[in-house]
Amino acid sequence: MLVRDAMSTVVLTIGPTHTLRQAARLMSARHVGAAVVLDPDTYGLGILTERDVLNSLALGQNPDTEIAGTHTTTEVVFASPAWTLEDAADAMAHGGFRHLIVMDGNEPTGIVSVRDIIRCWAPDRRASAQLTG
Repeated sequence: MLVRDAMSTVVLTIGPTHTLRQAARLMSARHVGAAVVLDPDTYGLGILTERDVLNSLALGQNPDTEIAGTHTTTEVVFASPAWTLEDAADAMAHGGFRHLIVMDGNEPTGIVSVRDIIRCWAPDRRASAQLTG
């Protein structure tokens, strides 16, 4: 199975000046664990995850004044829609992260998460268990 089969095509995109509270509200409303942060001044892409928001709160920072750009990961590993789910899982395991921005050319076309991969693999594993059990 390929990344294009598992990825979410609903990509939440925010700017680097969104506050963490604004970002959290948008992620919560869309039921996603990450947002693509697009900086129009640098044309760069980054990712802000629920863990980034949580880490900021744990440090006692104010989510109404902390901005996404300060907490964004900018050294991002991008996935191709043609990657296998094994390729995506390997990249996540080696990089220590749970989301990959999926790029088709220069455009983000989706996000694939560990949860997406598990959801795709789980039916295969249940079918295998039934055949051997």
